[in-house]
Amino acid sequence: MLILVGLGNPEAKYAHNRHNLGFLTLDAIAKRWDFGPERAKFNARIADGVVDTDKGRVPILLLKPQTYYNDSGLAVSQAMKFYKAAPGDVVVFHDEIDLAPGRFRMRTGGGAAGNNGIRSITAAIGPDFRRARMGMGHPGHKDLVMSYVLSDIPKADHDWVNAMANAAADALPLLAMGDDEKYQAEVMRLAPAEKADPRASPSP
Repeated sequence: MLILVGLGNPEAKYAHNRHNLGFLTLDAIAKRWDFGPERAKFNARIADGVVDTDKGRVPILLLKPQTYYNDSGLAVSQAMKFYKAAPGDVVVFHDEIDLAPGRFRMRTGGGAAGNNGIRSITAAIGPDFRRARMGMGHPGHKDLVMSYVLSDIPKADHDWVNAMANAAADALPLLAMGDDEKYQAEVMRLAPAEKADPRASPSP
C-alpha cells in the first residue's frame, strides 16, 4: 500500500490557501485515476484507488489529515500502523516556500525547514518518508510567512498551480513504482516552472 498524504487545513475557509496545495493535489489525483469516494478514518479524509504501472497494479490510499496542518503526524501514523506500512511507503505532498513558484522536487528524509506539518509527521514516524515539495515562493521576510501561506492562491497563479497538481496526477505511475527521480522529471516536463512567475506572488 502506497500512502499519499496531502497537507492542508480542513475548514472551508482554508480550502484555497497556499497551505492547502497538498489537499488540492490529492483531489487532482483522485479525479485523474477515478478513486473511490472520500470517507472519514484515521482522523482524516481518505480515498482508495489503484494505479496501473509497468510493474503491475499498485494500491494507493489518499489521506488528507483533518487535524490541521501542524498536527498532521497523528493521521499519518494511524494509517501507517493499520496498513503496516514503512516510512518509504509514505509520500507527503506539501507547499514549499523555499522553492520558487512552480518548482517541484522530490526528497526523502531531511529536516523540516520550518514546516510544522513536516515536523509533526517526522515526530510521529521518523524522517525517512518521501516528500513531494511543491514550490509556492517566499514572501520575502519570515514575519510574513504565516499570512502568506494562509492566504488564498491568487487568481493570477491558478493556471500554473493547477498545471503542477495535474502533472503530479498524470505522472503518478512513476511515483507508484518508486522512481522518484523520474517522477520529478516528468512532473516538471508536464508543468515547466518557466510558466510560473519566478518571484513569490504577493499576498492578496
